[in-house]
Amino acid sequence: MRYNTPMVEIRIGTNEQGQRLDRFLRKYLQGAPLSLIYRMVRKDVKVNGKREKNVYMLEDGDVVTLYLDQNHLDELRGAGSRGVDHSGRNGQDRTGRKPRRTFRIAYEDDEVLIADKPAGLLTHGDKTEKSKHLANQVQDYLIEKGEYDPRNEKTFAPAPVNRIDRNTSGLVIFAKNYDTLKRFNELVRERKKIRKFYLTVVCGRIPGEMTLSGMISKDEARNVSGMTGEEDANSKTAVTHVRPLRNGVIEELGNREFTLAEVEIETGRTHQIRVQLADAGYPLAGDPKYGDPLVNKKLKDTFGLTHQLLTAAKLEFGDMNDDHPALSGKTVEAEIPKVFRKVRNSIVPGDNM
Repeated sequence: MRYNTPMVEIRIGTNEQGQRLDRFLRKYLQGAPLSLIYRMVRKDVKVNGKREKNVYMLEDGDVVTLYLDQNHLDELRGAGSRGVDHSGRNGQDRTGRKPRRTFRIAYEDDEVLIADKPAGLLTHGDKTEKSKHLANQVQDYLIEKGEYDPRNEKTFAPAPVNRIDRNTSGLVIFAKNYDTLKRFNELVRERKKIRKFYLTVVCGRIPGEMTLSGMISKDEARNVSGMTGEEDANSKTAVTHVRPLRNGVIEELGNREFTLAEVEIETGRTHQIRVQLADAGYPLAGDPKYGDPLVNKKLKDTFGLTHQLLTAAKLEFGDMNDDHPALSGKTVEAEIPKVFRKVRNSIVPGDNM
């Protein structure tokens, strides 16, 4: 077939290889609906000069040819095209300034960066915040270091492997290239070689170690989760291990009992720790969605606490020699936020565990 339409050639590199053709095109042409992607694969796309199916796995060095004129290509790529970040402003806000870096680097090597995120910062952008989020800050940092040049990337940007809630502080793993992202995504899904520990302060006295297990469902419209006794399409199993570290009272809050606890999760459901501990009778201190409003008000008045006391405090890496030797056997820890320390230090122990 002879084409009168101009051609655009894309050479696949290491950050694009290993992806299905249709999934690559969905990232590259972010303004194109899925139906158009499939139609283009049938009519307007070749790989190495040949027609390929949607499921074709791209390899390093492949040449993907799009038969599109430049105006149509620009329209389909839109503001999400590489050369800029996903906000379309190179990480800049509306004033043209890059967002101030607010995260701490807990660990970094050539392929991985582990960021220590403060509470109040989104991990990813959303419809309400497109520039001032952790992913953009990490990308800007890597651009400044010369380790990431968005102008040379077709679809990839350094991305988080795990995410934590806006008002949860702590450790987020970022992959600097696509191969590392795939590898660490699989490790996190397997939940065997990377153990994730959180610190929290909860209302009430937890007498000993316990495992919380049950079904959690999420209300997408309200962004809240809840325990459910029935298994259905919207419910998933959640398993949380809780170990009390200190029991005691806070005198400034009328000698109310609190527990400092370490929490390890086996599963990663939305608001899992917050929901399961609240359901067990131990809501997180300061939690606006699942906590005790009266206690939260006293915590705010006394300590200035405006969010749940929860931090992704520690990552323990097992035998990573086949996956990422630099992290094999390592433990990476976050800094405990100031307001967390203030509340924790105010707990007068009744029993040291």
